[in-house]
Amino acid sequence: MPSSPQQRQPGAMRCSLKRCLTAVLAASFLLLLLLLLLHGGSQQEQDPLEVDLRGLTPDTILQLLRPGGAQRILRDTDELSPLHNVSYHVLAGSLAPQKKFLAVGLASVRRPRGFYLPATLQSLFSQSTEEELREMVVVVHLADADPGWNARVALGIAQKFARHILLGRLLLIHAPHELYPTLEGLKRNFNDPEERVRFRSKQNVDYAFLLAFAANLSSYYLMIEDDVWCARSFLTAIRKALASQEGSNWATLEFSKLGYIGKLYRSSDLPRLARFLLLFYQEMPCDWLLVHFRHLLTQKDVIRFKPSLFQHMGLYSSFQGTVNRLEDDDFQADALDVPDNPPASLYTSMAVFEHYEPLKAYSSAEGYFWGKDPAAGSVFSVVFRQPALVSRVRVLTGSQERRGDFLRAGVLELGRRRRDGRDCSTYIPVGTFEKGTVDRRGLERGVPGPVECVRIRVTRAQSEWLIIRSIDVWTAAGT
Repeated sequence: MPSSPQQRQPGAMRCSLKRCLTAVLAASFLLLLLLLLLHGGSQQEQDPLEVDLRGLTPDTILQLLRPGGAQRILRDTDELSPLHNVSYHVLAGSLAPQKKFLAVGLASVRRPRGFYLPATLQSLFSQSTEEELREMVVVVHLADADPGWNARVALGIAQKFARHILLGRLLLIHAPHELYPTLEGLKRNFNDPEERVRFRSKQNVDYAFLLAFAANLSSYYLMIEDDVWCARSFLTAIRKALASQEGSNWATLEFSKLGYIGKLYRSSDLPRLARFLLLFYQEMPCDWLLVHFRHLLTQKDVIRFKPSLFQHMGLYSSFQGTVNRLEDDDFQADALDVPDNPPASLYTSMAVFEHYEPLKAYSSAEGYFWGKDPAAGSVFSVVFRQPALVSRVRVLTGSQERRGDFLRAGVLELGRRRRDGRDCSTYIPVGTFEKGTVDRRGLERGVPGPVECVRIRVTRAQSEWLIIRSIDVWTAAGT
């Protein structure tokens, strides 16, 4: 016969109360988050919200923050076993129903000294507007071999960035280590010690699994490390850079000169890049492999944009806690001042020295233009593919190595009525060079309508050659 209420064990009532309390706390938490989302969805987001989850167990917190389930299967069509039917553990977050514009990927492991991942995520989110955040997803591969460490970090990140997780802006994943190729007895290329070879080889595999997971999340993929600061509105600056490369067959765009920080790829190339890192994981460090991958995709020259959008902030390396003071001296904290440089063709009447062609003065390719014997009337022209409302133009001449090769006397002109695709028939002077530099703002107010050409005209012959280091063009809204 069933026992009477008086005969039930005392612990049964306690368990029931505990389950009820957990359910109430969970429901309260979900209601709180719903209210936060409704309240914050219509206004620009500031720093990521911190939600008090101390009343819930770690398992409950993570369960609430991964409604999509604990695993996702990647079904790759080839027979490369490490990428065939990979089972990822989704520690927090869920996949968005639609592709984003940009996925930002980073891998993180335990560091002997210093832990920067929360600060990096804070920078990614706080330096972006609400509109930019809607176009972005951040994927963190917690790749440490210790599952306990991964779980503790996931819990801490979930507590601090719960709102971004629920809005589909942040995913925390882990690829089980039984899927990794061997990390023992590898070739000691470059005379690296065995520990270093193991570390860099595992890092290649960490990123390979991360790339494979992110391949279908967005149109473009940005690789960073877990210890970087971000420039304000870096996504908008990246969008501008992509517009300037329209029609070109680039493989990698770079927004930092350090390692594999700030490297941008088309997401359609990620499966190939993931397989490439796995095939050569033991041969060399990741940043070296990325250079080889770019060459294989027939991009010979580095395409790096200045100012840099990402800065290394960590003092200690993830390898044995060694000191790593790398900094990018081209970093600028505000990306809203990055020039647009609309797609254009470049022409000059000056003889070009060796490979210092005109394009290098205007594009993001490394180097500069170097012209021989500038004479009065010599010109350097930027001819836009489409008319543009130009608001500002800045031209820098000379260089640190060749300080004398700057423009002594010249004028900056804006042109209209393009002819023959190489020049304009009408020009308006808008500025004069002073000590080799001109920087004119507010041009949209003084020049009626869109312009089609920007021209540098030499007004007095000089015996020194001419280096044009950079030509930066900003356009007004509506271009």
